[in-house]
Amino acid sequence: MTISESNAAIKTIRSRAYRLLRPYQVEEVEIEHAMKPGDVVVRPLLGSICHADLRYFTGRRRPESLAAKLPMALIHEGIGEIVESAAEEFQPGRRVAIVPNIPDYRTPDRRSREQLLSRPPSIEDNYPPNGRFLGSGTDGIAQSHLVLPAYCVVPIPQEVPDDIAVLTELSSISHQALQSVTHLLDNAVIAVFGDGPVGYLTAALIHHYYKVGPKRLKAFGAIAEKLDNFVFATRDLVTEPDFIKRHAGTVDIAIECAGGKYSSAAINQAIDVLKPGGILILLGVSEELVPINTRDILEKGITVLGSSRSSFRDFHAVIGAMKDPEYQKTLRRLVPDHMHKIASAEDFAAVMKHTSENLHWRKVYLQFEW
Repeated sequence: MTISESNAAIKTIRSRAYRLLRPYQVEEVEIEHAMKPGDVVVRPLLGSICHADLRYFTGRRRPESLAAKLPMALIHEGIGEIVESAAEEFQPGRRVAIVPNIPDYRTPDRRSREQLLSRPPSIEDNYPPNGRFLGSGTDGIAQSHLVLPAYCVVPIPQEVPDDIAVLTELSSISHQALQSVTHLLDNAVIAVFGDGPVGYLTAALIHHYYKVGPKRLKAFGAIAEKLDNFVFATRDLVTEPDFIKRHAGTVDIAIECAGGKYSSAAINQAIDVLKPGGILILLGVSEELVPINTRDILEKGITVLGSSRSSFRDFHAVIGAMKDPEYQKTLRRLVPDHMHKIASAEDFAAVMKHTSENLHWRKVYLQFEW
């Protein structure tokens, strides 16, 4: 197959998209996707709102970022159903988790999904040089039809219900971040800073996937009611006056999941509690520059790692682990009591606005009715 043949469109797929034109303004538009050999067409069924979506919707991204990326359909956490397939490994009707991080692997000898999964992991899987990311620079899941390479959809096992499967994307970020330290997790004392969904899903993954119990898994946060959900970890409030004194030099790996205006405090507390030679992993996202104590990073020989994305490899690992009923029980604490039905751009904008003004601990789910 030649390069031109591998990139040639089979057909054009029309999609209804709820595009954010400018902060708070959403409009339904019709867009077109080129379906190519090896692609699948996915109808999104369920999405989950991320803080990144809210930053776009409310205009809290940097002006140059908004100018470069809008108009754009939001949402990158979601699942759907295959409605058409030009890939041998998928048939219509299959439930799938949507991988928003889309590398471009179109080559003269187009590699199959199995070949991609069997080769060694590469930094280009996570940060592809010519890739796209749904809901960040290219239209996201808030549309009626997505056209994706087959390696960017992951089959949902029968044992995993929709409301659990939709948590795969956010959990996969934690899996990706931990890949460089997996050889240490059998013996390390691990502290997760942050009592929100990112911190909870990270701690849950460490407990259920890597089998780390409360003796070596610590959850640190600022709000007792949120921290009480981390029943599988040893918990402590960072607001206690003697917090640093009690934990200084006791942690091998610290993972910062606070983000936003709390990033600086969480990072610097993590530096304080780490042992010399410890590892600091940053997962929290902030729009502002974050002041951190570089002097102690240097004096303690701390290694700092960061990650904000994941690849199809992480999705396969996480969704396989989600078949465990105990893991599902833990994740269900984040599942909302009801799902918001989205049948129009007005519905979508109303839920986004309400969510931005009423932040709470559980996730917000969008049930798309196309």
